[in-house]
Amino acid sequence: MKKIKSILKKHRISASIIGGIVGLAWLFFWPLNALVEAPGAAIDLQPMVKINNVSDLKKTKFMITAVSISRAHPISYLQSKFDHSISLEKTDSITGGQDSDQFNEVQGIYMNSSINNAIYVGYRHANRSVVRDYNGVYVLSLFPKSDFKNKLQPADLVESINGKRLKQSIEYVNYIKGLPDNAKLTIDFKRDGKNKTVTGQKKEIVPGFNGVGMTMIDDMTVKTNPEIKVDPGEIGGPSGGLMFALQIYSQLSQKDYSFKKVAGTGTISPNGDVGEIGGIDKKIIAADRNGAQVFFCPYVKPTKANLAMEENGKTNYQVAKETAQKYAPNMKVVPVQNFNQAVKYLENN
Repeated sequence: MKKIKSILKKHRISASIIGGIVGLAWLFFWPLNALVEAPGAAIDLQPMVKINNVSDLKKTKFMITAVSISRAHPISYLQSKFDHSISLEKTDSITGGQDSDQFNEVQGIYMNSSINNAIYVGYRHANRSVVRDYNGVYVLSLFPKSDFKNKLQPADLVESINGKRLKQSIEYVNYIKGLPDNAKLTIDFKRDGKNKTVTGQKKEIVPGFNGVGMTMIDDMTVKTNPEIKVDPGEIGGPSGGLMFALQIYSQLSQKDYSFKKVAGTGTISPNGDVGEIGGIDKKIIAADRNGAQVFFCPYVKPTKANLAMEENGKTNYQVAKETAQKYAPNMKVVPVQNFNQAVKYLENN
């Protein structure tokens, strides 16, 4: 009898151990339909930017900041409750419903466009030769009510609409705007190097707006003198534009600043305007952890209309200030609307 009890006891212990292992496996490895956003790295741009016969910068290090994105598990949910720098987001809210290959391709298109804009801005401000060539427009996303929702895909290269071969997204926007409501459209495009054609029509995308329901970005190349090569590696997205422009301009001009480490974020347009981005709170923390003294942040005036369109009802700068006060009190957050303001701050401080 004692032997039987001993065997049963051992079985209960074994079952408890197995249950514990299964529980831990579930906690750490069971995938949730969500992604974890956390502070990522602050990455030195100098190794990515090489300009013929122009020396690297030695005194000031310009850094782009990244958000770490990973698959969420039950343990991630628990971590987010104790560490407020970590957040869980629905997968579709980050990927836009794209699969991983499509998402990475679109992020690469964003980065390539961002770098070309940064080169153009940096060279122009350094009074060096730079020429832009526009080759067409890439599809970035499609609205749910677009007649082309299941006909076009992100990363498709649009070559013509109704036979018109235009080169810039603004030209396509103006052309489509001038067509009657519900006008029929034939779009010629390339996907994976193959020519394709789809037909559809303008529709009411949102109340009061009749259009294609497609966001686009220019496919642009730049020719420079001296020649430049920018290799971002695996980094994607448009948010490094401002910092790439500052790196390129400062390197061409061989500028010396009083700061050793300068971080920041923001898109850059060809005219030097700086645009807002996502994950600003995570990027502030990443910059501080990597020793940045200054963080350049996109600034938009917080009007009632603007705040209504902002994530959580706050602008990038409002979120950045709040985050810095809590996590990075010794790092200076500098709001900028354009490239000139960032350069002026560096030169005057």
